[in-house]
Amino acid sequence: MVFFEKLEDIYNKYKSLSEQMADPAVIADSAGWTKIAKEQSEIAETAEKYAEYKKAEGSLKSTQEAAKGEADPEMRALMEEEAQSLKKQLEKIEGELKILLLPKDKNDERNCIVEIRGGAGGDEAALFAAELYRMYLGYCEKHRLKTEVVDLNQTELGGVKEVVFNVSGKGAYKLLKFESGVHRVQRVPETESQGRVHTSTATVAVLPEAEDVDVEIRDEDIRVDVYRSSGAGGQKVNKTETAIRITHFPTGIVVTCQDERSQLKNKDKAFKVLRSRLYDYYSSQNRSEYDSRRKSLVGTGDRSERIRTYNFPQGRVTDHRIGFSLYSIDTFMQGDIDQMVEALTVAEREKQLAE
Repeated sequence: MVFFEKLEDIYNKYKSLSEQMADPAVIADSAGWTKIAKEQSEIAETAEKYAEYKKAEGSLKSTQEAAKGEADPEMRALMEEEAQSLKKQLEKIEGELKILLLPKDKNDERNCIVEIRGGAGGDEAALFAAELYRMYLGYCEKHRLKTEVVDLNQTELGGVKEVVFNVSGKGAYKLLKFESGVHRVQRVPETESQGRVHTSTATVAVLPEAEDVDVEIRDEDIRVDVYRSSGAGGQKVNKTETAIRITHFPTGIVVTCQDERSQLKNKDKAFKVLRSRLYDYYSSQNRSEYDSRRKSLVGTGDRSERIRTYNFPQGRVTDHRIGFSLYSIDTFMQGDIDQMVEALTVAEREKQLAE
C-alpha cells in the first residue's frame, strides 16, 4: 500500500538523520548539523507516530497468536478483548497518520498582514470594521501574537474605513488564514431611532508576510511619495510629512502607511506590506488570476457575498462556508474565536482527506 510505503520511507529517513546527528564529524560542522536537525524535526512527528503504530501492530499480532494457542477459555477471551482494543488503537493512529501526511501550507508558520475595510452600510459598516479589528487584537493577544498597525483610517464616529496591521508569532498565518472574506453584521445601529435591524458588511483579507528573498522590488519599478498624515474627518495630525505612499508600476499596487511619526518607520512598514501583496500577486500566474484571487479573499463587500454573519439580536455567529454556528457573540467579539477557527481547520482537513 502506497500509504504505508511512504510512512516506511519517512521512518527510515528519520532514523538515518538521527544517526547522522550523532556522528562526531557532523557534530563538528555546526552549519551542517543544524541543516540535518531542521530536516529531522520536520518529519519527527510523523516518524514517531508511525513508530507508535508499528509497536501497536506488533502487540496485536503477538496477542492474536497467543490467543490462538491459549487453551484456557477465560484467558483466551481476555486476549481477544485486548486484541480488539489494539485494533481500535491502530485505527486511531492510522487516522492521525493520514492527517500528518496531508500536504502542509508552506505559508502556515509565517507572519501575516491583515487588512480590514468597511463595506456596505456607511457609518455602521465602519463601526463594525472597528469591532472586528478589536476582536482580532483580542484573539492575537490570547495566542501571544504581536500586532503592529501599518495604516489606520478612522471615522469621526470611531469607526474604521480601513486598517492594515501586521501579526507576528508562531503560526500567525495558520491561525488567521480562514478569516478572509466578507463579514456581515445584523443588528440595530445606535443611530437607528426606530429600532430596525440593519445589515452591514466589512471585508477582511489575510496575506502571508513575504520575506526579503521572496520578492525583488526594483527602484525603477516604484514611486515613493511623502505627505502629511491625516486623521478622522481629514484633519492633519502631523505638521511634518511623515506619511508614505508607495506605488508599484508593473502591478498597479499602492500601499500607504501613516501610523508612525517617523517617516523611516512608515517606509519600512509600507515596504513590508508591499512585499506581501507582491508575493500574493506573483504567486498567481497573471493579473486576472490575481484579481480573481483577491476577489475570492475579500469579495466586493456586497451583503450577499458573506462568509460569516454576526446576528446580534439572536446572539449568533454563523460561518456559511461550513454551516457552523455559535451562540456566544459577546465573548466571540472579544476575541474568543478558537472554536470557529478549529471547526474551519477540521473542515479543511476533511476536504483534503476526501480529495
